[in-house]
Amino acid sequence: MAPRALEQLIDGIAHADWLDKVAGPVSDKVTQVVPKGAVKDLLSGTFMGHPLHPVLTDLPIGFWTSAMAIDFLGGRRGQKAADRLVALGVLSALPTAATGLADWSDTIGEDRRLGLAHAAGNVVAVGLFGWSWVARKRGRRAKGVTLGVLGATAATAGAYLGGHLVWRKGVNVARHAWDHAPDDWVGVTLESPLEDGVPIVVTVGDDSVLVMLRGGTIHAISDVCSHMGGPLHEGEVGGGPGGGCVTCPWHASAFSLDDGGVVHGPATAPQPAYDVRLEGDRLALRRRSTVAPTTVAPATAATLAPETATPGANGQDSWPSSSSTPPTGTLQE
Repeated sequence: MAPRALEQLIDGIAHADWLDKVAGPVSDKVTQVVPKGAVKDLLSGTFMGHPLHPVLTDLPIGFWTSAMAIDFLGGRRGQKAADRLVALGVLSALPTAATGLADWSDTIGEDRRLGLAHAAGNVVAVGLFGWSWVARKRGRRAKGVTLGVLGATAATAGAYLGGHLVWRKGVNVARHAWDHAPDDWVGVTLESPLEDGVPIVVTVGDDSVLVMLRGGTIHAISDVCSHMGGPLHEGEVGGGPGGGCVTCPWHASAFSLDDGGVVHGPATAPQPAYDVRLEGDRLALRRRSTVAPTTVAPATAATLAPETATPGANGQDSWPSSSSTPPTGTLQE
């Protein structure tokens, strides 16, 4: 358990409204310099399905930690290697900071304030290690080693705040990490017919699901953006391969309606996709498995007539495979 004083310090940073005077303009500037596009996708880690920033942080931390170990254990023979490692740490901190800024620019409120403090700690660390390298080159080794220790202290403080952002605040954690979708089919009754190109939202288990009729095929993917939780049904439809994408209205991540795959970042995790089939005038949905996907013919329909809801057991409308008629689900406004 973290000391109470440390918890209070972090909470104080999170609620320090005055930080917005700095965080807001800096965030806006980052967004201007790195708008939606290929560079933003690269810095976000869209290409690898995982945020890039935590991967790169291992480099400066590793270089600087190794330099400190050699400083204290390597003797005279290790001095040149330690100096080079300090320099490599400073250089590798630059792309690491770029990826962190790209991620941070998408945050708001408490998360953005804590992120600013996290960045400030790391800027101090880079400055101290840079100063350490200069002192070493000028022959002031004791001063250089001392500055390195101070830099490591600042980097540790920054890393603590970074860990807090991820593990306690859930920043950049895929929003579907804790979803528990039913393994079987869930019946859904619609209050009005589906219209081509007009998304609706229904509830399946713990997930809000976007359902849309497009080109005669019914698509279904999670409505909650995996990046920051934006409502996809409020975004634009179109663009991407064949125009079959939906774009999040919050940060412009684009997802395929066919399989929930990420077409454009900053999102890195795909949307959970659902198989859809028709039984009479009703829909049945089932979370599509990414481990052992089954082949289900796409559901097609011009319109679906409204039906009367028939609640299932324990408030959840599930459709066992042995049932010939699916029970109904819920339609969210």
